[in-house]
Amino acid sequence: MRWETALIDYKIYLRLERGLSENSIESYGYDVQRFIDYIKLNNEKTTPLSCKKEHIQDFVYTIAKTVNPRSQARQISGLKSFFNFMIFEGYRDDSPLDLIDSPKIGRKLPDVLQVNEIEKIISCIDLSMPLGHRNSAIIETLYGSGLRVSELINLRISDIHFDESLLLVTGKGNKQRLVPLGAVCAKQLKHYLNAIRVHTAVKKEHQDIVFLNQNGRQLTRAMIFTIVRNATANAGIQKKVSPHTFRHSFATHLLENGADLRSIQLMMGHENITTTEVYMHVDTRHLSKTLNDFHPRSKR
Repeated sequence: MRWETALIDYKIYLRLERGLSENSIESYGYDVQRFIDYIKLNNEKTTPLSCKKEHIQDFVYTIAKTVNPRSQARQISGLKSFFNFMIFEGYRDDSPLDLIDSPKIGRKLPDVLQVNEIEKIISCIDLSMPLGHRNSAIIETLYGSGLRVSELINLRISDIHFDESLLLVTGKGNKQRLVPLGAVCAKQLKHYLNAIRVHTAVKKEHQDIVFLNQNGRQLTRAMIFTIVRNATANAGIQKKVSPHTFRHSFATHLLENGADLRSIQLMMGHENITTTEVYMHVDTRHLSKTLNDFHPRSKR
């Protein structure tokens, strides 16, 4: 079996069997492709069926010189998934990564914005410009409902239920969840849809997509990053801000104001509660305040 054939089969498996999004499939495929490129560059005479632990060890040792432990761990995880697929399909009886450990990495705490910083970013968007109201609605939705970028760009008008104040969000693995729609976000979305978007010549295949570019087509992930980067710069915020920063801020601010982890988990679309628990460690000032307010031995 050739590497290229195995990679194509693997991507089909990820799409059909595991129901992953195209972005996730591309990411997993990149991990395998990087190893394939290494094998070819070093003229290693091995195939997906004959690949041994030594080949993986040499590869990991090589990339360790140029990438950080987190990237190494991601690469190893991607290869483990690939060879587990080979076992699942009966091509192999074992994995060359069975005895290979990922480097130890600490859990990276997500960056968050303060409420006043988010308000400043939104208030600095020029609403006199044609796309100002759209950009404002985008950031309000990222922060107001905690959406991922992929969820935002694929959000459909038919997914917005204004009467019930809910968004039907399609997340990872095409899993759907209902997310509350806040009053401020709803107001921005209504204005964008009823006063701005209606004047756009929408392409037929994008009629139900909420956020469009000036040509009436669905926005790309890269465009959302650009919108956020420009809005942040215009507000004079020095932090490194991405669309995901608003999602992290959404969860952190909910927790700070008393929301329980289970509710946040459901709204974020986290499969595992441990993913949500990272927000318990984001703002130590909030934790200290909680201790001072509620612990019987915190008062002198």
